[in-house]
Amino acid sequence: MSSVNMDFEQAGELKIGQVGIATLRIRTLNVSRLIQEMCDRVTRAPKLFKRTAVILDFGELAKTPDLVTAQALVEGLRGVNVLPVAIAYGTSEIDLLSQQLGLPLLSKFRAHYERQETVAAPPPSTPPTPPPAKASRIQHTTVRSGQQLYAEHCDLTILNTVGAGAEVIADGSIHIYGTLRGRAMAGARGNTEMRIFCRDFQAELIAIAGQYKVLDDIPTELRGKAVQVWLEQDQIKIAVLD
Repeated sequence: MSSVNMDFEQAGELKIGQVGIATLRIRTLNVSRLIQEMCDRVTRAPKLFKRTAVILDFGELAKTPDLVTAQALVEGLRGVNVLPVAIAYGTSEIDLLSQQLGLPLLSKFRAHYERQETVAAPPPSTPPTPPPAKASRIQHTTVRSGQQLYAEHCDLTILNTVGAGAEVIADGSIHIYGTLRGRAMAGARGNTEMRIFCRDFQAELIAIAGQYKVLDDIPTELRGKAVQVWLEQDQIKIAVLD
């Protein structure tokens, strides 16, 4: 039997895309408390959080953790099936820490740390033309288990069901005219004014601008109802639609 030799231009094709990686903002260096908190989350919602990939963000700490503390945190998280895969870009100390831990830095967080120029720019002679609004992305068919749908810079409208294990994400608001059984995340780029509207609410997880609730946090009387979800003082609010 003759073999077929295939000559590829690249041995491996690298694609950068939208992936579901959570950010864990570290607000205390009490490692035991952090690990217990994450363990509780995994226990309550194992399908969502077990073996989930997370980016560690130390930006809210007054001081960068030392290597021993950071190693204890990473190993502790792995011990409860939470997998640190990167560190959010920060100071030169964060850069060094990432090298010592063997974790990459994600430059998408650069803007949180780099100081902006304090000198005001002169006013433009003519007002800039705002970019045209991007039309809402419309999904006509069911979003099935294991699928992820992302609406970049716009709202997402789904005219069918979002199945259990499916994930829908939008930088804008999300409108679901069928049943939501999976996960819905609006305001993915941090816009706290975005909302989720759903005709039949049975979600595994809902999130707006990174704040979230899982199924066990949602009152049972709201399940199966038409609802809207919004963010108020960093708290997820859910109300039945009239």
